[in-house]
Amino acid sequence: PMLAVKRLSTEKFAGGILAVGNNVANFCDCVGLLTMLGAEQTREDLIRQKLNEKIEKIFLYRKDSPTIVKRRFVESYFFTKMMELYEINDGLLDPADNKAICAAIANELPKYDVVIVADFGHGMMSQEAIDLLCQHARFLAVNAQSNAGNVGYQSILKYRRADYVCMAENEIRMEARDRRGDLRKMILDLSHTIHCDRIAVTRGKNGCMCYSKEEGFFEIPAFANQVIDRMGAGDSFLSLTALCVAAGVPAEITGFIGNVVGAQAVATVGHRTYVERASLLKHIESLLT
Repeated sequence: PMLAVKRLSTEKFAGGILAVGNNVANFCDCVGLLTMLGAEQTREDLIRQKLNEKIEKIFLYRKDSPTIVKRRFVESYFFTKMMELYEINDGLLDPADNKAICAAIANELPKYDVVIVADFGHGMMSQEAIDLLCQHARFLAVNAQSNAGNVGYQSILKYRRADYVCMAENEIRMEARDRRGDLRKMILDLSHTIHCDRIAVTRGKNGCMCYSKEEGFFEIPAFANQVIDRMGAGDSFLSLTALCVAAGVPAEITGFIGNVVGAQAVATVGHRTYVERASLLKHIESLLT
């Protein structure tokens, strides 16, 4: 069983929550999704319509807040983002809302073998909620994303323990305050600081670097032949590689699968499609023959 814990972000149709939830649901029989919508303008009907029907949907409602909407303005030919507008309340959670999210996490955690946390830094993941996850999740996979709404304030160090961390290269470099230094040293320092034995760093056109305390470092090239839109590639990479790490897949193979998933994600606009088991296996087979 899987539990995907995610702060909702919408780009026309709740893109982030759909990517994590639907990708995981295509590979697991039992999936739960815990997230917080706004009590005002919830957009719940649309979100339920777009989520895989087999996902158990656990929605909480933040008072005096809208469900987060992110609108991108892009150049029509290359889909280059020119600007972005947010509808968001990213202040501290009301004590009642914080109590509700902590109670929901405590109630759901015993049901699941793996927890995937996609932390967009928009307010849902209070330190109390994070501490519950770190203490009680059987297997904890985390991405603490840096984006236009939290840059400079988001940090993976909020999580004092994780079984697997997935980050973009710019995120770990911002964490280390080092633009050009040795990436391997940064990964080792992070592994020691948060007691995490498996880390993957995505590097765009340069593929990814995967670290395992037992196996060491592996660099895997990118496989994308056509890049239409990069949005959602990180969410897709996180979704499938978290499953691989939880299942004990070696680091090199995990990175290989993650880059195949990333290549599929960047070949479509936004979150119009999700990773399917059959298409992923065919893609892998084509690369190996």
